[in-house]
Order: sequence, then structure tokens, then C-alpha cells
Amino acid sequence: QVQLVESGGGLVQAGGSLRLSCAASGRTFGSYSMAWYRQAPGKEREFVAAISRSGGRTYYADSVKGRFTISRDNAKNTVYLQMNSLKPEDTAVYYCAAGNTIATITRLYDYWGQGTQVTVSS
Repeated sequence: QVQLVESGGGLVQAGGSLRLSCAASGRTFGSYSMAWYRQAPGKEREFVAAISRSGGRTYYADSVKGRFTISRDNAKNTVYLQMNSLKPEDTAVYYCAAGNTIATITRLYDYWGQGTQVTVSS
């Protein structure tokens, strides 16, 4: 089992940047594929980005491709989401998730953090 704790959210102006971090407990972090999801008020949780166990493969939602970068440091048990050129529509609670396979399907991720709020003002 793994516990996930997100940090790094906040309020930023449009065009700005934020870096989210997700710290994982346990010694098996490197055995999990990791992902970031987000959920805006009144909307369903949506996939943002995913990264394989080694970090060699990444996937992105079309809405963030070219602006967001997912990365991981297995030595630090941490996954990151660098968010650049932020837009008001990026406003949401951002969650990290861990699963046994890299995927864009929500139900394939077994462990979830509590989320961190990102607010982008226009």
C-alpha cells in the first residue's frame, strides 16, 4: 500500500507557472505508475498526465500537452507536475494517483492523494 500527499498548489495569474509535488510513503514507489488528475467544480475528475515506473514513458491530455510536464524521482519517492502557461480553465483540485499500469483510465489507479487546489486568475 502507498500513501500520497500532494503539495504546491495555490493562486497564480494566467500565464504563470506552478510545480506540484506528490510525496509517496513506502519503499515500493518505484513499482507504481503515477498520474495526475484534476477535478473542477461541477465536473468529473479528468486525466491530466501519467508516467511509467522508470519515467521512460509519459502521456498527457490534449488540453495540457506542451504546457505541463510530469516527472518523477524514485530516490525521493516523489512525482512532480510542472505547469506552465496556466489558463483560468486549469483551475481545479489536482490529485496524484498510483497504479500498477500506466493508463489514462481512472479506475486503474488504486491509490489517491487528498488533492491540492490550483486557482488561475484571469
